[in-house]
Amino acid sequence: QVQVVESGGGLVQAGGSLRLTCAVSGSIRDIYAMAWYRQVPGKRREVVARITSDGTTNNADSVKDRFTVFGDVAKKMVYLQMNSLKSEDTAVYYCNADISPVGLNIRIDAWGQGTQVTVSS
Repeated sequence: QVQVVESGGGLVQAGGSLRLTCAVSGSIRDIYAMAWYRQVPGKRREVVARITSDGTTNNADSVKDRFTVFGDVAKKMVYLQMNSLKSEDTAVYYCNADISPVGLNIRIDAWGQGTQVTVSS
C-alpha cells in the first residue's frame, strides 16, 4: 500500500506565499518522479511542477518564476514553494508520485487527497 500526503494549504492574500509539502510512504520499490497538480471545479487537473529522481525540474508556464518545486524524490519528500500568489492560483493542489510498488513489475501514479489553496484578491 502506498500513501501520499499533502499539507500546507490555506488562505492567503494575493501577493503572498505558501509552501506545500508532500510525503510518500509505503511499499515502494522505485520512485521515478513527483509532481504537483491543481484542479478547480469544472476544469481538468493540470500539472504545475515536476521533479525527477535526478533532480530535474519543470514548471508550467503559468507559474514560472513564481513557484519552485524542490526536495528529494529518493527520500520521498518534496515541496512546492509558491510566491507572488494570484487569485487564479486558487485550486485544490494534489501531489503525484510516479512509482513501482514492491512485488509488482508495473509503474503507477499514486495520488494524495489534495490540499486547498485559496488566494484572496
